[in-house]
Amino acid sequence: MPFTLRLTPTLATVIGTFVFLTTASVLYVEGTASRRIVAGLGSRLVDLGMDAYEQRFSSKINILRNQAGFIAAAFARGASPITLDEDVARLAFGGLAAAPEGTRITVARAAQGDALEISQMTGGGMMLRRFPQDASTELAARLTQAEAAAGPFWLPPDYDVLRRETLLSYVAPVRREGVYLGYAAVSIPSSGLSQIARDLSDSQLEVFLLYGEKELLAHPDLNPKDATLSEKNDLVDIGKAPDPLLARLASLTPVDPRRFDLGEAHAMFEGETEEHGRYYVVLERTAAKFGELPVITGAIMPASVLEQPLEELYISILIALSILVAALAGSAAMAYRIAQPIRRAAAGARAIARLDIAGLKPLPSSRIEELKDLASGFNAMTTALAAFVRYVPRSLVLKLLREGSGSAAPQERQVAVLFTDVVGFTSICEGMDARATADFVNHHLTLIGSVVERHGGTIDKYIGDSVMAFWGAPDHMDNPASSAAAAALDIERALKADNALRREKGLEPVRIRAGLHVGPLIVGDIGAPGRVNYTVIGDTVNIAARLESLGHAVDPGAEAVILASADVASALAAQTGASRPVITPLGEQTVKGKSQPVTVVRLSLPDDQG
Repeated sequence: MPFTLRLTPTLATVIGTFVFLTTASVLYVEGTASRRIVAGLGSRLVDLGMDAYEQRFSSKINILRNQAGFIAAAFARGASPITLDEDVARLAFGGLAAAPEGTRITVARAAQGDALEISQMTGGGMMLRRFPQDASTELAARLTQAEAAAGPFWLPPDYDVLRRETLLSYVAPVRREGVYLGYAAVSIPSSGLSQIARDLSDSQLEVFLLYGEKELLAHPDLNPKDATLSEKNDLVDIGKAPDPLLARLASLTPVDPRRFDLGEAHAMFEGETEEHGRYYVVLERTAAKFGELPVITGAIMPASVLEQPLEELYISILIALSILVAALAGSAAMAYRIAQPIRRAAAGARAIARLDIAGLKPLPSSRIEELKDLASGFNAMTTALAAFVRYVPRSLVLKLLREGSGSAAPQERQVAVLFTDVVGFTSICEGMDARATADFVNHHLTLIGSVVERHGGTIDKYIGDSVMAFWGAPDHMDNPASSAAAAALDIERALKADNALRREKGLEPVRIRAGLHVGPLIVGDIGAPGRVNYTVIGDTVNIAARLESLGHAVDPGAEAVILASADVASALAAQTGASRPVITPLGEQTVKGKSQPVTVVRLSLPDDQG
């Protein structure tokens, strides 16, 4: 059996697939691009905040570098060993004029082992301190460290007891023609770095600076006068950071920074506070940006800063998916609406193939032009076929439909032919108008026609009140005479039942005569090419007609007289039981148009059925 498809699911699948592929492709492209853009919005905010801090921090670092380089260069250009009391003071005060608040400048001489320190104090004041030779082992160690250095370097943060805060120092060794002279150091307090963090932080983003991975160098909430700081404890340990989330950094959950379009140079952690909910902590190693100064820039932000744009994107995707589902449902509904009249047409075509036209409803019109044309053409075809079946034998139409043929070529068949005629039709209709006469004839022919069709016969023609029918064509029958005889007897039964109703109405009963014969006939399309009839021709037809005429002379008062040939009687010989009719031999009878007499029998209903 060939593979077939049903229209509605096929249309729904095809239309839905195109809708799905189109919408899904657009959604994928837009979603992917939008996610990248939206995810980048939060990461750009983080990057901008951290970059702003790095730029401000970098500006201070550059000042330190420039000041240290300026003083070191002046130191190296001196014609004679620099005099601390005059030259250093002059250079330092000049350098501090352009330096950030709280800057400290230190100049140390290797040959003398001494140093001079000038600090810019809060409010604009200056403080000068002199460190004589051998006054500090730290100074000697620093001179040795600078002598060994190949270039400028950063010192670890150190706590200034007098200032009570931690300083970050940049040291530039001084050499003249390869001879080591000492060093110039410029330092800035960590309070300045925390002030930058305060300036750049808000409710959405908080920036900070770590020294290494375990110490806090700058934070908006960091107190530079923290009592826990000392010469042995220069910086606040990250575990004691003023921010509770930052204090728990070691226990926070790592997050893949690529999820929010952050580079691999970042480290990201997720945490939660009872007061403010979920937060993200982002770290970026920035040592390479500041001459290998081991600092890490960081930022803390609420999770919503990064997630809200993504959540809104996901909501948009859900809305788009809902639209997609609605589009698929609409496609299915549209496919159903398109397929419905086609399905009805297909069901109608199957009914037409069975000639089951009576209960066939017309197809409704449609706003779709092609479906409208389909409905119009189908309804016109149904109407034409209904009319066609009324004028052409139903069995013939079914045969032609089965065979897919438009004609029935004449062929010889064994066929039983039945003629019926109303006795005294003229006198019955006397006094009737044309309408009443037509109603009477139609009623009588309907009664006979229904019996003929029920027994598989084909009505050849109506001749006034007479009926000609045959069995054995177009469909083959093994014993057409038996079916024809059964039909004739059922006609007698139907007639008697109808006459009973007529008597109740005070009408005269109708009497009929029937002739039945079986034999070889030519059956098929007979006539001119433009107008043919499906009929039978041959001597069998003539004999049946003559037997019907002969019946008028047999038992004139009977309601029904059915005369049949001996050939029909022979075909009925094998029947037994209640279905076997009463067969009364009438001997040989001479019929009009035949030189040889015909052996005739009368078929009657058994007495219990009569």
